[in-house]
Amino acid sequence: MTATYEKRVLRVLDYIYDNPAGDLSLDQLADVAAMSRFHWHRVFRAVTGETCAQAVRRIRLHRAASALVKTDKAIAEISQLVGYPNPGSFSRAFTEVYGISPAAFRKAGCHRPSRPDLKIGAYPMYPVTIRDEPTRRVVGLPHVGEYHLVGKAFESFAALCQTRGLWPHVGASLAIYYDDPEGTPGRELRSFAGGEFHGAEVPEGLQERELAGGKVAVVTYKGAYSGISSAYDSLFGNWLPTSGEEPADRPCYEIYLNNPREVAPEELLTEVCLPLK
Repeated sequence: MTATYEKRVLRVLDYIYDNPAGDLSLDQLADVAAMSRFHWHRVFRAVTGETCAQAVRRIRLHRAASALVKTDKAIAEISQLVGYPNPGSFSRAFTEVYGISPAAFRKAGCHRPSRPDLKIGAYPMYPVTIRDEPTRRVVGLPHVGEYHLVGKAFESFAALCQTRGLWPHVGASLAIYYDDPEGTPGRELRSFAGGEFHGAEVPEGLQERELAGGKVAVVTYKGAYSGISSAYDSLFGNWLPTSGEEPADRPCYEIYLNNPREVAPEELLTEVCLPLK
């Protein structure tokens, strides 16, 4: 299955290269890869070592560099052809990457290769287990913004549970992460913090989400939450390409097995869960 994921990545890289002025949105590239938008960006970054946005920029500017050296097209025309309608924006982006302006680059007649080496397996290794998860009813609070700030929503959730005597009805603490932090601006990241709920009515002030049951790949990460991205890198960069599995069109979620108020950061245990088809 490693080859399958490599082929998807290479197909997307070829698509970007062949359509530099086209629709290179994350949704479109996920369609080209024939993979869920929820997980495509993580797969791409884990395999290539760069985000989709970085790849789009790199390839567009590579195409521009080729055109500058190998054609006599006007710089403004090349700017349009590689997806930069504004020549000023093109010039700034090109200069930032290549160190000289498009005009100076053309005069120098230099060039450089474009495609990076694929990076499958180049991440810390974590053991992965596959298990069947039940459907979970989760209550909590939504959070929009940087994921490392989701603790604010957890604090509010815990306060409501405490003041309303909800803890006997709350099971495992959970967070659902709807967006890939590498492909979404931090201020737009969507998450949901709360816990599995065994009560009847959704308590006032809280919201309800359902986590569909089914097959899930699970990495158990031990350590401070600030380092948890390494578990995702291992899951998407080491395990998934060789697993024979396909991600489902559902977001990742985390199950917190102990309490940061009760244990040291290095003793925190978190299950990172990737839903599978």
